[in-house]
Amino acid sequence: MEKEIKDLENLLAECKKISIVTHFNPYGDAIGSSLALHHYFKSLNLVSNVITPNRHPSFLDWVPGINDIIIYDEDIKKSNDTLTDSDLIFTMDFNSLDRCGDISNIINKENQKIVMIDHHQLPENYADINFSYPKISSTCEIVYFIIEASNNLKLIDKNIATCIYLGMMTDTGSFQYNGVNSKTHKIIAELINKGIIQSEIYNKVYNENSTSKLMILGKALNSLNVLKGYKTTYMYLKRDELKEHHYEKGDTEGVVNYGLSLKNIEFTAMFIEDLEDENLIKISFRSKNNFPCNKFAKDNFNGGGHINAAGGKFEGKIDNAIALFIKKIKEFKFH
Repeated sequence: MEKEIKDLENLLAECKKISIVTHFNPYGDAIGSSLALHHYFKSLNLVSNVITPNRHPSFLDWVPGINDIIIYDEDIKKSNDTLTDSDLIFTMDFNSLDRCGDISNIINKENQKIVMIDHHQLPENYADINFSYPKISSTCEIVYFIIEASNNLKLIDKNIATCIYLGMMTDTGSFQYNGVNSKTHKIIAELINKGIIQSEIYNKVYNENSTSKLMILGKALNSLNVLKGYKTTYMYLKRDELKEHHYEKGDTEGVVNYGLSLKNIEFTAMFIEDLEDENLIKISFRSKNNFPCNKFAKDNFNGGGHINAAGGKFEGKIDNAIALFIKKIKEFKFH
């Protein structure tokens, strides 16, 4: 990281305006890492703006700096003007430019420098500086390491610490995935010393649910299927169920994890019919131990991600998606 830090310091010394961009449908790690970086740049007296392709879920409305975010599909002109006026772009928590939607068409790789900060596998070659570390559990953890390597840990205040902890917590399943290690917990200790209150952050994300979220959770649990002999479960949600219970963005976040809570289950999937595209099924995968969610998603459902958490999609009807899933899981060679 030493060379990348030196290159980054050179860019920051020369730049006048910075844009920080997330992927489409930003959740805890994307929002947390972007706002942590935004607060950090403010402490360095740098001008920065955070731009998201669309709105974050409402359970993140409390995050420090959330009202500073420019939401692209709600203010396209301001977003375009801000992006065009920036000479340095940070792409956060993604490594393929198409993941930020129409924003990718505004980024000018000839006249703007780009810095990627991400922890997903198989990064595309679009950035001038790459902080790409797939073995690190969250993009927020990488942001911490960047600040540390820049000898600026003293600049981390409660706001920055809160944003970093948010992304670390949400992207590790509250610190249960394989990517969590002793360094992760050492960072948590330092963030606590900065004044964060872990229970408050956890409760704001997971324990302030809407009625719609709980009703949708009930529908998903009612669909639970166990594939005996394959250590696998799956659930599904249909479009009419989402509409019936007045689905809001974020209502299905974390639902897939319930499929792993059964004894002796190592792999689970959640199938959700898209509200707008009648031919699109979105799929979330979660696993325990060494079951490679990312490989399974990539090989069978045009997806990818991490070993214990991945996503994919299927063009067609949900019954056909589930049938393909069952077929492929039966062909999978368990360890």
